Amino acid sequence: MKAWPLLAVSCSLHRSGSSDPYCIIKVDHEVVARTATVWRNLNPFWGEEYTLHLPLDFHHLAFYVLDEDTIGHDDVIGKISLSKEAIAAASPRGIDSWLNLSHVDPDEEVQGEIHLDVKLLTEAQGPRLCCHIIEARYDLAPRDISGTSDPFARIFWGSQSLETVTIKKTRFPHWDEVLELHGEEGPLRVEVWDWDMVGKNDFLGMVEFPPDVLLQCPPRGWFRLLPFANAEEDAGCFLFYFITLPTSSFLPSLDDTVTPLAMLDEVSSGESRQDIATQLVKIFLGRGLAVPLLDYLNLREVSRTTDPNTLFRSNSLASKSMEQFMKLVGTPYLHEVLKPCVNRIFEEKKYIELDPCKIELTRTRRISFKGTLSEEHVRENSLGLLTGYLGEILEAITGSVDKCPPAMRVAFRQLHQRVKERFPGTENEDVKYVAISGFLFLRFFAPAILTPKLFDLRDHHADPQTSRSLLLLAKAVQSIGNLGQQLGRGKEQWMTPLHPFLLQSITRVKDFLDKLVDIDEEALEAQPRLLFPPSAVIKEGYLHVRKAEAGALVPRFAFKKRYFCLSSENLSYSKAPEWQVRTSIPVCRVCAVERVDENAFQQPHMMQVVTRSREGQLDTLYIQCKNVNELNQWLSAIRKASVCNEGMLPSCHPGAFRGNRWTCCLQQDRTVQGCSRTHSAVTLGDWSDPLDPDAEAQMVYRQLLLGREVLRWVCMEKSAVPEPQRAHTAAAAAHLLAVIEDLEKAHKALEQQEKEQAGGGSLHP
Repeated sequence: MKAWPLLAVSCSLHRSGSSDPYCIIKVDHEVVARTATVWRNLNPFWGEEYTLHLPLDFHHLAFYVLDEDTIGHDDVIGKISLSKEAIAAASPRGIDSWLNLSHVDPDEEVQGEIHLDVKLLTEAQGPRLCCHIIEARYDLAPRDISGTSDPFARIFWGSQSLETVTIKKTRFPHWDEVLELHGEEGPLRVEVWDWDMVGKNDFLGMVEFPPDVLLQCPPRGWFRLLPFANAEEDAGCFLFYFITLPTSSFLPSLDDTVTPLAMLDEVSSGESRQDIATQLVKIFLGRGLAVPLLDYLNLREVSRTTDPNTLFRSNSLASKSMEQFMKLVGTPYLHEVLKPCVNRIFEEKKYIELDPCKIELTRTRRISFKGTLSEEHVRENSLGLLTGYLGEILEAITGSVDKCPPAMRVAFRQLHQRVKERFPGTENEDVKYVAISGFLFLRFFAPAILTPKLFDLRDHHADPQTSRSLLLLAKAVQSIGNLGQQLGRGKEQWMTPLHPFLLQSITRVKDFLDKLVDIDEEALEAQPRLLFPPSAVIKEGYLHVRKAEAGALVPRFAFKKRYFCLSSENLSYSKAPEWQVRTSIPVCRVCAVERVDENAFQQPHMMQVVTRSREGQLDTLYIQCKNVNELNQWLSAIRKASVCNEGMLPSCHPGAFRGNRWTCCLQQDRTVQGCSRTHSAVTLGDWSDPLDPDAEAQMVYRQLLLGREVLRWVCMEKSAVPEPQRAHTAAAAAHLLAVIEDLEKAHKALEQQEKEQAGGGSLHP
């Protein structure tokens, strides 16, 4: 598992002098994420970050940059392809640099697998090669306008070659042919081509076996199709293997001053602390120990701070852990508090501006029937709109004490107590409030208001006008979170008209914080260790649905618009959210969640949910989404909800059964085994992810590897730590070095296990 940030890509010049670029991410040619389009820009900045859960048997991770066209197909600008081998060999730090986009060559866009059974027989008249070409499957590149291919296979052995028959209009050909060649020696090459009546045939991929493999271990099984041998491989990032790291190694006593956890804080770099904090919080959250972890980190931070004005101002492990804890535990709370107001701001699209240098009077015609307003009128109108929105936001926040998760409230209560003990006296009366509001307002509510899409409050980024309104609101919320301490000290004096409202809000905020920390720590004992209760809604929204039926072409109106609701227990849908009559599917019966070929129903963005009834019969529900992002989100959500199900299908049909045959593989048996392998392990990471301590611990392991030399130096008592603590520090470093050694052994054992599983003559895991 790894977060792959999409930062910036330099695009080549479009013929019209501009481009509308966006980026898509593919795992083994399956699109798993798509960024927003940056309109009319040759140097786009997306700033979007995705966490992808990758299966251990994946082959490639690819990033494509495309130019969106309103008419016709989108143009491919370039791509970056990262092989699994290159990713595994990369530096543990991953990649944080510019990479050159490569040209997209159709002969290198190879996708799919082929099923072979090869035998090399020794006879009196010479060697005889029997190559049983059984089938090929899944994502052979569709080269025809129909979205399919007309594939045939061709084998080469020495100077001889033979071909199979051509299977028309399918991406899942089933040849079941045995091709025999006599009296030659040398490597065997199997190629797959798409036959064209006009023009040259299109290359779909190849696999090659050297002579020693044919003699010692004849190929038998599924093999991944590869591009021609001159195709170049790109350098890659970092692959994480799943290794367990015991939490008992890190959770110290609050009286300890030198601990492995403290050492981890010291050896971690500033840019990596957010990732480390996220994984640590998830690990301890899964064990029900997140609040004690935060209390230890906060106590360590508070005890080392001498000036209360600098408390939690740095990006320490304590501040990052609190920030990530709020996101993990408090995202449903954040949605409930802010979503109504944020939606209103997006829908109303009001022009708001207080800075005289940024006011555009031409825009005021939208809000006045009397022509252009003066600058003063614009500021007065903007002030009224801002105070109105702020009043609604403040009312929602200060009235949300009972909605705040108990774990957050207990963590804030402990923080409140630690700060109060460290900075007593009336002169420091506000410090205990600022410590909490600094996290809750400055690092939680304000960033969500500024960029709602990154907090799942909206599906798309705001337009420039709405984005400016959100920025002004976020600044105001930050000032409220600082309890007005910075008002009038900055350069933005044009915010002064808003100061009276902000100062009046401080009393309400303090009262809210007092109520927030008024909770008994025993309230946590009855709380589950999951991120959300089993009955909580994971995802909901309108989709189009249709049950599987045999028959001819399905008209568009056969898909009904329904409101879907997914929890960890059920996937249900009805005509409207408030509708009483609902169709409910237990999540425990889901056995596959996959994409559907566009040509199956002549409609895009389709998915299927395959379930098994109590009688053992497989039923399929076809669902259409609005766009590829929504499709990926629903695929990911249902896959994660059903991650622990037994009896998940290894394969399914990406087409539909119409006209007495499957549209994908053309098989006429409705119950025949699926022609495409399933992808239940490919998901997007978000706040609702199930806790996976093994996966989270791998990030900590990576950080320990990066800090190994520092730990060795400390272990030899050569650090700058004062003499009385040097021995304790060395002992803590030695403890972590022992943990690293144990994990390395487990890591090597897992690598060896993977190699053994990949053996036996089959290149397919």
